[in-house]
Amino acid sequence: MSEKIRVDIWSDIACPWWYLGKHRFAAGVAAFQEQHPDVEIEMESHSYELSPDTPLEFAGSEVDFLTKHKGMPAEQVEQMLGQMTEMAAAEGVTFDFGALRHTNTRRAHRVLHLAKAQGLQSEMQERLFRAYFAEGRQVSDPDTLAELGAEVGLDPDEVRAAFDSEELGEAVDRDITRAGMLGVTGVPFFLFDQKYAVPGAQGAEVFADVLGQVLQLQKNGEPAA
Repeated sequence: MSEKIRVDIWSDIACPWWYLGKHRFAAGVAAFQEQHPDVEIEMESHSYELSPDTPLEFAGSEVDFLTKHKGMPAEQVEQMLGQMTEMAAAEGVTFDFGALRHTNTRRAHRVLHLAKAQGLQSEMQERLFRAYFAEGRQVSDPDTLAELGAEVGLDPDEVRAAFDSEELGEAVDRDITRAGMLGVTGVPFFLFDQKYAVPGAQGAEVFADVLGQVLQLQKNGEPAA
């Protein structure tokens, strides 16, 4: 019987650190599995809303949002976004903050839960990230979400129905409630084997090392805490 490590990840598609962290984590998993090819990594993403009070159509740029809603000086915001764009490009991830259309992400989270039920969560998440950060798409718009969902294999009508689904809304709320119970205050947030927490977009080598430590703890029968 092969060994298994479970990884639960809380994230928001409006978080640039998770877009970058997702790629770093994948690289870390690949490096770990080169050394441990028989270990299965079971991953599941969970919803987290960084700014639940954001309107569906925010009238302004990302700089406007961070200065008006987060109280950050415009010069500091522009410098931060520039640095992040350069950092991401060096790792093969594209950010276009000038085109980005800030929006409420709850509808996107509902669609991600729909995709999860059909085994397409990772694909849907990646498509939403690219649409939001690189293409300037409005990811709260029903037609846009239906189109993006269709691209990864979801039924467009099911995507539109997701916006009014009580079941999917409750799934989003359960994720957010559990995040609160775990003390999550920012994303990405990684939980290994239900007990070993790692916050933030760490480097690939850190994730590979954490997976190695968790595997060793499993073998030793020790609590990973």
